[in-house]
Amino acid sequence: MAEIRNYTMNFGPQHPAAHGVLRLVLELDGEVITRADPHIGLLHRATEKLAENKMYMQSLPYMDRLDYVSMMCNEHSYVLAIEKLLEVDVPERAKYIRVMFDEITRILNHLLWLGAHALDIGAMTVFLYCFREREDLMDCYEAVSGARMHAAYYRPGGVYRDLPDTMPKYQVSNVRNKGQIDDLNKNREGSLLDFIEDFTIRFPQLLDEYETLLTDNRIWKQRTVGIGVVEPDRAVALGFTGPMLRGSGVEWDLRKKQPYEVYDKLKFRIPVGTKGDCYDRYLVRIAEMRESNYIIMQCIDWLKSNQGSVMSNNHKVASPSRLDMKTNMEELIHHFKLFTEGFHVPEGEVYAAVEAPKGEFGIYLLSDGANKPYRLKIRAPGFTHIAAMDEMVRGHMLADVVAIIGTQDIVFGEIDR
Repeated sequence: MAEIRNYTMNFGPQHPAAHGVLRLVLELDGEVITRADPHIGLLHRATEKLAENKMYMQSLPYMDRLDYVSMMCNEHSYVLAIEKLLEVDVPERAKYIRVMFDEITRILNHLLWLGAHALDIGAMTVFLYCFREREDLMDCYEAVSGARMHAAYYRPGGVYRDLPDTMPKYQVSNVRNKGQIDDLNKNREGSLLDFIEDFTIRFPQLLDEYETLLTDNRIWKQRTVGIGVVEPDRAVALGFTGPMLRGSGVEWDLRKKQPYEVYDKLKFRIPVGTKGDCYDRYLVRIAEMRESNYIIMQCIDWLKSNQGSVMSNNHKVASPSRLDMKTNMEELIHHFKLFTEGFHVPEGEVYAAVEAPKGEFGIYLLSDGANKPYRLKIRAPGFTHIAAMDEMVRGHMLADVVAIIGTQDIVFGEIDR
């Protein structure tokens, strides 16, 4: 009989499932994992330390680059923390815009997760389908901010600008004729809200396509059912949040339990799993996309019938309009002070968290009254999830590590920060 040898091996940082920045040291008994040691820090950019040397507004674009798949949700937590200390009032319209883009970001995140997770396990088609829908949502990002990913759209006191009345259109080129261009521009004739509304009508059917490919797929279920099981009490003890916690059957969602912005005025459900395995977490995220779609629909209805300001009128925090700045000396002074010195935040400490796509994303902010934070600490959901890697993979086969990394929806920008 052949002797079984024990191995210690590196899984990554070059392994595609580790996405280039996770080094996992695995101890194997044959092909069964006895221990997993995640080594992190390969993407460290010192965001928390950099923020201490930047004015509050200058640190905002760093937030997009933490979890670079959940850009606006990270910004949201940061501006909520600043607003708590400043005690600034945010216009109702800005709150609805923020919530709408939070949910667009949630769908963006889950689409990338689904495509990458399926690709890691061996399903190619889903990846292409998911990126087809991401393209539309990236266009929404670009329409409001000018950037497809790192938007820097939220501001303390509101959002950078109101939603545009027109959508950018495809132009006739050597690649496409006029008929094809007209077809592509069919849903771009109205405003951004009209474009998003068209997406929300189409999206449930597209989700059905993903489910047709995966939900009852025999190979998909063999790779995910019973893999990486986490019991509810262990999920809580390990500090899980988001779909990782809800997949284990714990009904915890900050949007319901600790509502912020206008979530208490919106109708939606919290999807939960029963077994706490990779398959349950997949089902939870699919259901979350359906709920996010419903929230976006409600936001569109409100925004279409309610106009108003999208920025605080406190010009010590928010810049005055260009017209006021060029015709009023006092507003010019506000503008100059704001862009050279920034705003001073009162002394104090605050913690603000949002229900980001991966879980609870929080900002702990300590101010000494200056125009830059004294300390900034980030509570990244992925950090606690990767810490549970050893417990989740122990006793599983080597191939299951890929499925477990995928189900955690790891993005290292926020873990290494």
